[in-house]
Order: sequence, then structure tokens, then C-alpha cells
Amino acid sequence: MERIGVIGGGTMGAGIAEVAARAGGSVLVLERDQPSADAAAARIEKSLARAVKSGRLEQSAADEARARVTVTTSIDDFADRELVIEAAPEIESLKADFFAKLDAIVSPETILATNTSSIPVIRLANATVNPGRVVGVHFFNPVPVLPLVEIVVTLKTDRKVVDAVTAYARDVLGKRTIESKDQAGFIVNALLIPYLCNAIRMFETGFASAEDIDEGMVSGCAHPMGPLRLTDTVGLDVTLAVAESLFAEFGEPQYAPPVLLRRMVDAGYLGRKTGRGFYTY
Repeated sequence: MERIGVIGGGTMGAGIAEVAARAGGSVLVLERDQPSADAAAARIEKSLARAVKSGRLEQSAADEARARVTVTTSIDDFADRELVIEAAPEIESLKADFFAKLDAIVSPETILATNTSSIPVIRLANATVNPGRVVGVHFFNPVPVLPLVEIVVTLKTDRKVVDAVTAYARDVLGKRTIESKDQAGFIVNALLIPYLCNAIRMFETGFASAEDIDEGMVSGCAHPMGPLRLTDTVGLDVTLAVAESLFAEFGEPQYAPPVLLRRMVDAGYLGRKTGRGFYTY
């Protein structure tokens, strides 16, 4: 698969587009309007520049990768794509609408994938005529750095589709892959979100400071990052959306979003991307 489409040029979409382009793909990114398209292009350029500055990427390779990315505002341009990865905001109706539109535009052989971190993939697959070609391909932020991709298989996903996207993620993008059944949160977030929510509850009650909670898990449990700083990195809005999806799916208290998390999202304190979360950036 060489002609790759990405729906959405936000943090995750831009990261997916970057790694696909760095692997040699011709990448088309969809954004809703020209200012958003310009922002997506700038996001990719900034990330490539960081990779060059850190020594992880040669300048020539960065230039070649950037040249392989095109940002468009027309979904009709995706007709020739071999693989389309949806990375729109975690709103089920929005994602399903994209799948329905793509289903009518792309070739019957095109694989349609979603980068959702929490929504059961079958709900998006059912928006298409052929749900067998729909699969979850869940990357982790920051996409150019973190090595993991979760491949999420619905009850209707064709095995050849699973094998194709697994091979692409592993052999072309150089990622490690794990395979999950289709339930809210999949493998990683089903384990991670209760941990993050418990840390937020501990901070919310005043039991310990954010710094001490994080230092405890970094220095006491050898985690590379504490839970509250990790929540800031993931995004408080994303954390909330995943927690709500998990709670709706399982109804277990461990998945219930803390009140403080909801209020911080209401206030626009979403973490690193807004400059303020549990820490100030």
C-alpha cells in the first residue's frame, strides 16, 4: 500500500501522515477548511524539524517526507487511496459520517481504518456497505516516537484486511503490533484509563500533590512518566472521551470519569496542547 489517506490533520492525524510519508508513502490528509489545512501542514513540518534537530532524521529525509504529503479540503480526492485511516475527533457520529462518505468514494478493495481510541469499531464499520474491510488501527501519541499500533478486529473484519494492515504497520512503518478484539478501550486504554482516573481522584481529594503523585510512580514504579503528566500529554479531553466510552460499555466504577476531569475539560484546560492541565506549559 503506497497511496495512503488520513482523515484529520490534528495531533494524531498529522503524526500518522508523517510516519506514512517517512516510510515512502504518498499521503493525502483531509481537513475541513483551508486554515485547518495550513495548520495541519505546519504541524507536520514542525514535527519533522524536531526529528532533524534531535538527530533522529536527516534533513534530506525530512524534506522528502514533507514533499510526499498533500493536505486537501475535498474528500473526493481520496478516490485513489489504497488505505484510508480516519483520525477525526472522538465523536462517533462524525466518524461514522466519514466512513459512509468514504465507502461511496474509494475502490471496493480499499481498506478503511479508524484510529479511534475508544469507540467500538463495528459501529463505524456498520456505516459502510462492506464492513468486512473496516479495521481499527490505533496509534499512540506521539506517533513518530511511540512504537505501538493496536490492530482492532471486529466480528465482521475480513482476515485478509487484518493481515494487510498488520504487515503495513509492522513491515513498512516499522511499528510493533498487537491484536485486540473489538471492545471499548481495546487493550491499552482498558488498562490505562482506570489508572489515570485513580490518580486524578487522588489529586482531587487533596491526598497528595500532582508532583508527588507523579514522582511516586516514576521513582517508585519505574514508569517513564507520572499519571497526571501523562494525562496532560494524552489530552484531558481525550482521556475523558475514552473514560466515558469505557463506562458506557462496562458500567464499572473504575471507568467513571472523575468530576475534576470533567470540570477541567469544561474550562478548556486540556493539557500540553492548550498550555495548561495538571501542569502549566
